[in-house]
Amino acid sequence: MRFLVVNGPNLNLLGKREPAHYGRKTLEEIKALLEEQARELKVELAFFQSNSEGAIVDFLQAQAPRADGIIINPGALTHYGLSLRDALAATGLPVVEVHLSNIYAREDWRHHSVMAPVAQGQITGLGWRGYLLALEYLAKEEKKSG
Repeated sequence: MRFLVVNGPNLNLLGKREPAHYGRKTLEEIKALLEEQARELKVELAFFQSNSEGAIVDFLQAQAPRADGIIINPGALTHYGLSLRDALAATGLPVVEVHLSNIYAREDWRHHSVMAPVAQGQITGLGWRGYLLALEYLAKEEKKSG
């Protein structure tokens, strides 16, 4: 089993950027926690972060044929990244959308996700733990189906 873990704009600044909303863990620390859980679950992960929507689309198109699911934190692209949304849909893979902060408890414009209609689920507001829950979910669902 192989899952893609994709992070959008500004997530490279985790740990420094607005820790009250996004926590103090860096993206590298979250990656290390995911890698540890992946070993326990006997799955492989491919990580990618970009501040460019086009680069994320290119990554998905290149990697999706060798993947079983996608964990994505699209960052601000959540609300307007239509080419990313279409790229996720085109993969045909199960997608779990993750947000560190509770997007529904923040500004009104954050309440709408263009990714939600193509995701199997959304984990929001549980901080870095949301990534681990997404990985656990995808791994269990893949084992059930496959």
